[in-house]
Amino acid sequence: MKVKAYAAQSATTPLAPHTIARRDPGDKDVAIDILYCGVCHSDLHTARGEWPGVKFPSVPGHEIVGRVSSIGTQVKKYKIGDLVGVGCLVDSCRTCPSCQEGLEQYCEGPIGATGTYNGPMLGEGPNTYGGYSAAIVVDEDFVLKVRHDEKDLAAVAPLLCAGITTYSPLKHWKAGPGRKVGIVGIGGLGHMGIKLARAMGAHVVAFTTSAAKINDALALGAHETVVSTDESQMAQHLRSFDFILNTVAASHNLDAFTALLKRDATLALVGAPSHPHPSPTVFNLIFCRRSIAGSAIGGIEETQEMLDFCAEHGITADIEKIAMPYINDAYERMLKSDVRYRFVIDMATLSAENFN
Repeated sequence: MKVKAYAAQSATTPLAPHTIARRDPGDKDVAIDILYCGVCHSDLHTARGEWPGVKFPSVPGHEIVGRVSSIGTQVKKYKIGDLVGVGCLVDSCRTCPSCQEGLEQYCEGPIGATGTYNGPMLGEGPNTYGGYSAAIVVDEDFVLKVRHDEKDLAAVAPLLCAGITTYSPLKHWKAGPGRKVGIVGIGGLGHMGIKLARAMGAHVVAFTTSAAKINDALALGAHETVVSTDESQMAQHLRSFDFILNTVAASHNLDAFTALLKRDATLALVGAPSHPHPSPTVFNLIFCRRSIAGSAIGGIEETQEMLDFCAEHGITADIEKIAMPYINDAYERMLKSDVRYRFVIDMATLSAENFN
């Protein structure tokens, strides 16, 4: 079926109206009319060819919320009219150890997990096409149930990437009561990290380079804030953290944060800078058996768990809703960190565009 979308035709051309093909739903497929799609920094990297292996045309978008429009004959989990979500993955090998453990994001199959966009061809085009489109067709095993109130759907969309990207490491490293947790950066990922860590019961300390964001961090749920460029403020927290989640996507010195960890504690990185961080000081790790680790989104089961947790605790993202034709301006603003804290596209605005 033909579907309206916005696509980049090359790394140097802006996103513009484009018609794509979606497969007809198979026996286990769910067809979804997309209502809202969040805008992730990964979208920009892909659309502008800044990451290797991008195939064009590229239709970004992996923070998708919509309504089921039709289902295959063997679909058991969903019915027409259900509110659902689609995150960063639409398939995996399903047989490797990681997939068998519900960790599809670390799929060890021949091609790894299939991304919602720019993944291997699934019978629709040279690559998978994401949520900057009117509709999508996804295997039911990679569709998620949305239990939030319908009025909150736009603000639910970023949970499908920003939410799970922070929830997964917070859960893995046991953020909770009696634990002191740091969140580095107050942006699209960081603001979700603060909300989730607070809801998990941890004592939350937010780190920012901007004193102007202190009140914002407190309003999001941080118990304390630290301006990370102030050495005296940083020194007050030496060897005191059980876990620090670093969401910053720019290259910076990690030593300032590893020094704040207790013995056996971990600094986890979820931000992906375009240039490597400076090499950390090894002695800073050796003498307290500290760790620097990484984490990538979450599996389908954990993503559903995160959505349910957020629905139970009334957690959504702080967003700015935009029309689809505004997307190129939104990218420029995103590069300047001029959004608090996530753009979300109202896909109803797609119908106003002219398509060939």
